[in-house]
Amino acid sequence: MRVDLSLTMELTQKLVMTPELRQAITVLQLSALELQQYLQQEILENPFLEIKEEPGEREEVAAAAEDNPRSDNERFDIDWQEYFADRSDLGYVNQPREVYPEHSYENFLTRGPSLQEHLQIQIDLAFPPGLEKHVGQYLVGCLDESGYLTVTLTEAAQKFGCSEDKVAQVLEVIQTFEPAGVGARDLKECLLIQLQQSGKLNNLTERAVRDYLEDIAQGRMARVASGLGVSLQKTQEIVDLLRSLNPKPGYQFAGSNEVQYVVPDVIVERINGEFVVLLNDSVVPRLGINSRYRSLLQDKEVNEPEAKKYLESRLNAASWLIRSLEQRRLTLYRVACCIVDIQKEFFRHGIKHLRPLNLKQVAEIVGVHESTVSRATAKKYMQTPQGVFEFKFFFSSGISSSEGNSYSSQSIKKLIREIIEAEDPHLPWSDQKITKQLNQQGVPVSRRTIAKYRTEMGIPSATLRKRY
Repeated sequence: MRVDLSLTMELTQKLVMTPELRQAITVLQLSALELQQYLQQEILENPFLEIKEEPGEREEVAAAAEDNPRSDNERFDIDWQEYFADRSDLGYVNQPREVYPEHSYENFLTRGPSLQEHLQIQIDLAFPPGLEKHVGQYLVGCLDESGYLTVTLTEAAQKFGCSEDKVAQVLEVIQTFEPAGVGARDLKECLLIQLQQSGKLNNLTERAVRDYLEDIAQGRMARVASGLGVSLQKTQEIVDLLRSLNPKPGYQFAGSNEVQYVVPDVIVERINGEFVVLLNDSVVPRLGINSRYRSLLQDKEVNEPEAKKYLESRLNAASWLIRSLEQRRLTLYRVACCIVDIQKEFFRHGIKHLRPLNLKQVAEIVGVHESTVSRATAKKYMQTPQGVFEFKFFFSSGISSSEGNSYSSQSIKKLIREIIEAEDPHLPWSDQKITKQLNQQGVPVSRRTIAKYRTEMGIPSATLRKRY
């Protein structure tokens, strides 16, 4: 068998992941707050970038490109021509931006004390300077975010060279602090402390906590009633009391150092019966090219090759970043308009009218890749007449009825919740009964789906919902 070797030429086209393209992708997927921090860092590193207090002409970037013949003109499979085109057909007009005080970060920021800080104040009031105060400070430092003690009395005693009784005395004082239940070593002790402080600790409630917590959690009310020797109605009262207690008393302080807040990227308003999409430009600074540094490229006194090369590279980087920001705005606007158009009934009538939607559908309508839609909607929020929602809220699976009606998972969950809220608590609806009811309404859903959605909403089963 003869083997011939030959050379052939083949022309192929592929997308090269350049630093500029990587930056464009990064800018697209950042949230508004992350983007603000990112731009602040870029401004510090690139002298060509400056914040435009008043929006000027977009021709600055184009002029910068003309001034620099070595500007990167590659398109990287991205259509940039619309960056600087008139966007009036998209409902956007380049107007002076107003400052919306309600969107100012300071109006959202609030920092409460941590659990340890809250308890330290009470330590200072409860103990004089000395060993007991040091032990108390140590024990407070050993509490987890739920408020439970994570060290044993033996470990604490060994650390300070004192008796376990001394540590126990200090812990007993800490367990009288607010929030009630803090300093407990397990769930039972936590609940007993809260009952003690509220004056509701008695023989029945103590026995219910010590001996029947598992039965209560599983809804075995008859067994609890029999064990306590009381009626089902009395057992229900005890269970209701226990459920009103806080199993994680310290959790209200968790995350006090990292307050979470959101600023909408898009605002949807209803004007004359029509929904209008507005980009919230108040949270992201508009960038421009610094004219002073740009003029240096034309300065004949700057004739050192290295200096020229540095200035050209910084100008290219600044121009590309501004283009990336414009593309981000355009993509976000188009995606938001598409979502609003598809989900009009939701904006008019609420969650029961939310339609099933996926990224592919939006990508096909907008004319971009599915991954672009995914990045454009990541960590973005939309302020609507129905409230503030994360973009991903509008994307959900669903089912279609034989009549052609579509139901999203969110709308089905809403129907399930309404049925359960209207049920007789003494005769709660089973998943099978809820399934039958929805089927009669034309929603072709199975019992397994009902159970799944109910669990996702944190709604217990009919057995656990039953009241006596």
